[in-house]
Amino acid sequence: QVQLVESGGTLVQAGASLTLSCAASGFTFNDANMAWFRQAPGKEREFVAVTSRTGRAIHYADFAKGRFTISRDNAKNILSLQMNDLKPEDTARYYCAADRGLVVQTTAAPFEYWGQGTQVSVSS
Repeated sequence: QVQLVESGGTLVQAGASLTLSCAASGFTFNDANMAWFRQAPGKEREFVAVTSRTGRAIHYADFAKGRFTISRDNAKNILSLQMNDLKPEDTARYYCAADRGLVVQTTAAPFEYWGQGTQVSVSS
């Protein structure tokens, strides 16, 4: 049974840092591209960052560049997202996703496994 379990979301003030984690099980973690997406109330789910199987290929959404860092630990089956200088507009539910395709994707459709998400709220 595939499981992606996100954790680390909480309420923080603007300018704070936060690290999200995603624990994966039920599939071969090091054979999947892994990504973070987010969805704010009333908005569509949007891409945040993706890392390839080995971590050599990484892509970020423009809003994440310079502030967010995605990383993976293939020995522990954990995906992380370090977020710095958080802004109120970063408030959203953050989802971990896995894609076993060969090409690193930045849209949601190719990702076959999803977690339930963790809520990040940033106050001004």
